[in-house]
Parts: sequence; structure tokens; C-alpha cells
Amino acid sequence: QVQLVESGGGLVQTGGSLRLSCAASGRAFENSAWGWFREAPGKEREFVAGIGRSASNTYYADSVKGRFTVSRDNAKSTVYLQMNSLKPDDTAVYYCNAVMLLTWRTLRSWGQGTQVTVSS
Repeated sequence: QVQLVESGGGLVQTGGSLRLSCAASGRAFENSAWGWFREAPGKEREFVAGIGRSASNTYYADSVKGRFTVSRDNAKSTVYLQMNSLKPDDTAVYYCNAVMLLTWRTLRSWGQGTQVTVSS
């Protein structure tokens, strides 16, 4: 069973940057597509960014396109989310998961997530 550990969140001012990491245990990492999701208070969890088995295939929600970059390091079994030009609306708990590409159906149990708070 793959376990997911997200890290890198924190408190940042509007316009700032953060880099989130998601470390996955298990041997299925390099054969999986991965997605980042976020859940803001009072809102449903939503898709943010995805990356295929080929790192050149990346996908973004319109709300983060041009500001966020997803990447992966198969040697470290880790997915990253570089977040630039952060806005208060980006405040949420961020999660990663293995996914079905394009449908973004998640395949694993969720980790604990990492809190991102953007102050205005």
C-alpha cells in the first residue's frame, strides 16, 4: 500500500512562493500519474495540477495556470508543486494522490496534506 506524505506548506504573503513535496512509498510511483488537489474551508476538494508518467505531460486547473508548476522525480518517488504569485484564494490544505490521467480519479488513500495560508 502506497503511503503519501505531503510537506512544504506554510504561511506566505500575497505574491510569495512555496514548493510542496509529496513523498510516496511503494514501488508503483514511476508507473503512475500524479495529481495535486486542494481543499479550502467550506469547499470541496478540487483538482489543481497533474503530471503523467512522462514528466512532459502536465495539466493545470485554470485558476493556477501560469503560476504553478508540477514536476516529478522518479528516483526519489516524489512529486513537487512549485507555487508562485500566490493569492489568498490559494489558501487550502494541499494533497497529492496517484490518479487516472485526465479523469483525475484518485487511486490511493489520502495523506495528511499540507496547509498553505496566503495572507493579504
